[in-house]
Amino acid sequence: MYTTTDERGILNNYATEPQLYYAQYPNQEQQNRYKFLGAVATLFISAVVMVAFTVS
Repeated sequence: MYTTTDERGILNNYATEPQLYYAQYPNQEQQNRYKFLGAVATLFISAVVMVAFTVS
């Protein structure tokens, strides 16, 4: 932890910063998984909306 003291004796504590890295573009397998999860989520939301309309 990085600490500094000013002229009045007040302490300032600074957290250590994490190492930064760049995100990598998803490979084809990950892209297919995202597409599948998006389709499942769309079907789930559609089913919930249809049930809500049916009940009301």
